Amino acid sequence: MTASAADPGPDPAATPPPAPKAAGAPPQVVPAGYRQGIITAITVLLGFSLAFWRFWGFESPGHWSVQALFAASSLVAAVCLQIIALFRSLRVEDDQVPEYRKTVRWFIASAIALLIGLFGAMLDAAVAG
Repeated sequence: MTASAADPGPDPAATPPPAPKAAGAPPQVVPAGYRQGIITAITVLLGFSLAFWRFWGFESPGHWSVQALFAASSLVAAVCLQIIALFRSLRVEDDQVPEYRKTVRWFIASAIALLIGLFGAMLDAAVAG
């Protein structure tokens, strides 16, 4: 037997775990400008969502259908998620990286709901038109 075959290598249980953060260490904060950027992105998307919802839901001619109700409910969900994301982004706690990441997830969920609502509205316009 060779020496390498007899030696299984370092014992994984013998390696020490990473040192925990010191209790007095400051929390990790997002770089300057990140919060302002996400607040701007949320408000732009919220403004578009409300303007589209006003035109498509209230001013556009036509009758409500199942596709239209699906699209409208998705748009309402998107606006609600955007308001939650905006509320979270305006909190002081959102300077911390874990909170900021949660806010970004809320914002991404709102963008997905908005895309689903827009797709539903396009389907409704294509079927009804």
